[in-house]
Amino acid sequence: MAVHYVADAADIQEGKRIIVEVEGRSIGVYRVGGELYALHNRCPHQGAPLCKGPICGTTLPSAVYEYEYGRSGELVRCPWHGWEFEIKTGKAVFSEKVRTRSYKVQVDGGKVGIVIGERASG
Repeated sequence: MAVHYVADAADIQEGKRIIVEVEGRSIGVYRVGGELYALHNRCPHQGAPLCKGPICGTTLPSAVYEYEYGRSGELVRCPWHGWEFEIKTGKAVFSEKVRTRSYKVQVDGGKVGIVIGERASG
């Protein structure tokens, strides 16, 4: 298990992301609710650069003829086909069986580290 420091924590603003390269992997690092999360920058559907998609929310279960939007800033939407994934866990919104890889993030002395060799919990 190795920690790769990729940025200063202060450089990642709330609701934003940066994309970094670690050991040949493209990884998106997000700040959601003050916490940092990291996702593999590859959609499991057809390999799109997932982390280049919009940070968004989604429609929530609601009554007929009602439209309720929620989870704003908690999801990333694939730029090619619109598949949505939870930033905190990498899980697809539409299926418990589909996910993109998530990485543990460690902050030491204001530096953001991606832990390779250990999956993030979630």
